[in-house]
Amino acid sequence: MEKTMRQPSDTFAVAALLALAGGFLDAYTYLCRGGVFANAQTGNMVLLALRAAEGRWQEAAAYLAPILAFALGVLVTEGMRTRYRGQGRFHWRHWVLGVEILALGAAALIPVGPWNGVVNVTVSFVCALQVEAFRKVRGYPFASTMCTGNLRSGTEALYHGAVNHDPALLRRSGCYFGVILCFLLGAALGCRMAPLFPQQAVLAAALFQLAAFVLMCAVDAA
Repeated sequence: MEKTMRQPSDTFAVAALLALAGGFLDAYTYLCRGGVFANAQTGNMVLLALRAAEGRWQEAAAYLAPILAFALGVLVTEGMRTRYRGQGRFHWRHWVLGVEILALGAAALIPVGPWNGVVNVTVSFVCALQVEAFRKVRGYPFASTMCTGNLRSGTEALYHGAVNHDPALLRRSGCYFGVILCFLLGAALGCRMAPLFPQQAVLAAALFQLAAFVLMCAVDAA
């Protein structure tokens, strides 16, 4: 059974590292892999519908690939949760992070150019793994690869915390806005690094994930 007293993945430090990775990946795919935001799929779904309505079926199919990769990532995560939950030395989320790191390592081997679509699909898959496996920070629902839900939840908590003079809600708001800030910092770092290393810069996100892996091990052993 999973631990109920203390989840290593539930700490703000782990959430911050994963948000840094999420922001970095968005900047990386946009700047180096064809102007694509691979973290969230709403935009891809809209573009898929637009191209299909215009009868541009080949372009529509290109947007379908990352959507399917994201869905596959969710399925793989749930399979890993079932397979590794409560088994062995490592938590099942460690295994998820391991797959993410290996996938990004493989993406770093693909040259910039005609195969950018493969990298974007890989990043979509990785982001699905991450957002499905890491869904809470300090017990609050959150996402590490997109900001809309975090912004809504943080602003809602800020309003009720201020109106009701509730320090707990204000702390919750600060947690959400802290995650958003880390996402922005990751994107800014990606903006600086990606043009210098357009192929290998994706490894920086893998390093953030590796740091989260190590931190989860340290918390688990404490």
